[in-house]
Amino acid sequence: MIRVLVVEDDLDLNRIACRRLEEHGYSSQGASTAEEAFTALSEGHVDLIVSDIMLPGMDGFAFAESVRRLDAEIPILFMTARDDFASKRRGFRLGVDDYMVKPVDLDELALRVGALLRRAKIAADKRVAAGDLVLDADAMTATAGGQDVPVTVREFNLLFKLLSNPNRAYTRAQLMDEFWDPEATTGLRAVDVYITKLRDKFADCEGFAIVTVHGLGYKAVLT
Repeated sequence: MIRVLVVEDDLDLNRIACRRLEEHGYSSQGASTAEEAFTALSEGHVDLIVSDIMLPGMDGFAFAESVRRLDAEIPILFMTARDDFASKRRGFRLGVDDYMVKPVDLDELALRVGALLRRAKIAADKRVAAGDLVLDADAMTATAGGQDVPVTVREFNLLFKLLSNPNRAYTRAQLMDEFWDPEATTGLRAVDVYITKLRDKFADCEGFAIVTVHGLGYKAVLT
């Protein structure tokens, strides 16, 4: 059974969140501090971590950073009262995969846990297929109809991101933050340029389309 670790010092919320996750079919374990969480991690396999930021002792940022040094793949979801952009940016740059602001809908929490686990499986497999296209993250190759399609690293990463999460829209800023150097002076329209390149390179590829979400950004749609 999939095991979720909930790191939350509000014991009532911790208990309720664990119970709701169990109702959705997950095995859950609670920890009220980062130290307790590390003990739980050392005692057995954990598939996903839900963590508060404002923890006693080591806070959630330091905890997430430490976890990432130990395991680059385990999904981490912040569930916190910190709703400022600076906290969100810091969390994502430390490697957090999702961010929910309290008070949270616990059924939505379970849905997000499920989505993160699906994405983690794709990342573990390191292959994405859509129609006759296969993306192989280990080899950094794109193959359509059995033929290699030359792509740059950034083109590959953008396409892999979109196809790993079909129907999910990403803003230009989100894609820029993930795939461009934060110190770069390139404008958001650079994302449009790369999307145009991808559309041109895979125009004859059946099985997906990169769709513009007007006023927002882009998403991949499986066809």
